[in-house]
Amino acid sequence: MPDLTLANGMSDVTPQEWDALSSPGPRPIDPFTTHRFLHALDASHSTGKGTGWQTRPLVLREGGTLIGATPLYVKSHSQGEYIFDHAWAQAFERAGGRYYPKLQIAVPFTPATGPRFLGQGREALLAGAIDIAAQNGLSSLHITFCAADEAAALAGQHGLLHRVTQQFHWLNDGYASFDDFLANLSSRKRKNIRKERETAQSAVSIQCLTGDAILPAHWDAFWQFYQDTGNRKWGTPYLTRAAFAAFHDTMRDDILLILAFRDGRPVAGALNFIGRDTLFGRYWGCVEDHPCLHFELCYYRAIDWAIANGLQRVEAGAQGEHKLARGYLPTQVHSLHWIADPGFRRAVAQYLDQERAAVTEEIEVLTAYGPFRRVTTED
Repeated sequence: MPDLTLANGMSDVTPQEWDALSSPGPRPIDPFTTHRFLHALDASHSTGKGTGWQTRPLVLREGGTLIGATPLYVKSHSQGEYIFDHAWAQAFERAGGRYYPKLQIAVPFTPATGPRFLGQGREALLAGAIDIAAQNGLSSLHITFCAADEAAALAGQHGLLHRVTQQFHWLNDGYASFDDFLANLSSRKRKNIRKERETAQSAVSIQCLTGDAILPAHWDAFWQFYQDTGNRKWGTPYLTRAAFAAFHDTMRDDILLILAFRDGRPVAGALNFIGRDTLFGRYWGCVEDHPCLHFELCYYRAIDWAIANGLQRVEAGAQGEHKLARGYLPTQVHSLHWIADPGFRRAVAQYLDQERAAVTEEIEVLTAYGPFRRVTTED
């Protein structure tokens, strides 16, 4: 009979056995559930003691062989999740409850969709996680940015509530080049993008780096960019400097680093992770402001690179309706939530029903206002 165990960290599982579940084949579906990524967060103290992300992977073994796993965390806050439940926590605690700690099946600091139950035994892993929450008197379990098929299969099981939010993704419609993509846009949007690209490129030179082309000095520069963005947006940056060193050591081939240089000095950059068919935009930052440079590095260069390398989509991170005008369309994002308290569960379920309807309507409206030219019977 399979044995379900709560591990003490990613070091309790070998990279070989974990990655046999998370990333079979030459390149993982996404690099964020690989052992090398999750372990880099632990080893760099970006997760672990004092961070609010206590790493407790749930693993399923049969005859000593790992057959299933899920990245599970004990959370003492709701930071770094991007599926926002702060209002739930405030409401529950105003009513006299204790929302934290809670359990989270997720990839820390990473609003990227992907499988959350690796290998076999999805139902056993889910039931085990809920049992852990219930036996320890925890308020809730959250499964964020799960794959659409996971959400469809598990919604309603064990009282799981299904939440639908949205991001903006670019989809490759068989384009041979960036100009091929532009040809599908309305004339006004096409001209605007060309103007933005010319403006950005007039002030800097730009390099797209991956693998051994990424040097330690590039990370020194990017760390400065990352700190600037973190300090302006969310206070203390989530990742430590050691995390980027770990990415360099173990994940260079999973990374696309796009840097802008002025007079030979790096002044801005965008960090992307490479999946099997998706480029995941993660972080951007700069030490100099240049018009349209954010759009060029984060959106247009990502599209360029995806087309050149045969990728099917670009996920550009959380939020941002400004992405719509640049070819990124609204896309559903899924999460699942188990709430222990029956009354609170009913209130959250009612809220999610209303939110889901609003998100569905918003996606329809935004898609209609997208940048792509309208096809008529005369085309």
